[in-house]
Amino acid sequence: MTTIESPQITAPKLPARLPEPDGRAVPFARLVHVELRKILDTRAGRWLLIGIAGVTALVVGIVIFTGSAGSHKDLSDFLAATVIPQSILLPLLGIITVTSEWTQRTGLVTFALEPDRTRVGRSKLVSAILLGLLVLAIAVVLAVVATGLCQALRGGHPVWSLDAATLGGVVLAQLLAVVQGVSFGLVLQNTPAAIVSYLVLPQAWSIVGTLVHGLHGVQPWLDLNAATTPLLDASMTAENWAELGVAALVWVVLPLIAGVVRLRRSEVK
Repeated sequence: MTTIESPQITAPKLPARLPEPDGRAVPFARLVHVELRKILDTRAGRWLLIGIAGVTALVVGIVIFTGSAGSHKDLSDFLAATVIPQSILLPLLGIITVTSEWTQRTGLVTFALEPDRTRVGRSKLVSAILLGLLVLAIAVVLAVVATGLCQALRGGHPVWSLDAATLGGVVLAQLLAVVQGVSFGLVLQNTPAAIVSYLVLPQAWSIVGTLVHGLHGVQPWLDLNAATTPLLDASMTAENWAELGVAALVWVVLPLIAGVVRLRRSEVK
């Protein structure tokens, strides 16, 4: 009588100890890269960039083909034509990159991979600033091209020089607008509410401060739009700088601080 031997089952060998977890934090550059990818790869961010490009091209075309032939349209004129639409629409990208963690419900994954929410907030701010600087550089190139195209099509002798004060003022105004958008997104954590608040509240204060006589003395100090206007033509005085500092504190710095505090404490569902 033959005996059938059952096959021997070898148990898997387990390591004596699990490897120690890597205690290093996610590199900050990687966080910034991820946030940039979120802005550029999502449908909302991509179409918003396309919209900014379309509006900018439309405004440049209007500047080129309006007015009498041979009229002088300088490089500074076309730079203002490219920067002004971007300064209004580009901060919306900063709002979206912040509020998407709640509206698209990606916050649970984001904060699980990087528990330090302050680092996440800083990476969002840096990515929005970098994108703003990139778009501003493209705007300068587009202004140069538009100036040459206007000279070729309409004639005239434009001024090609652009002083450092004007360019620096444009950069500062653009950065303030982008940071303001991020601040409103951090505070409200809701895309429609943040966009409406960013577009409506400063304009509403400008109108109220202009119409109400008792606010005429306070209005220039709390109107960020009016405070940044002298930056674009390099006509800043000491009083203008003081007004800009106060307005930026109220509309940019304080909302940013409040937004970071709420980011650290808000519940992720």
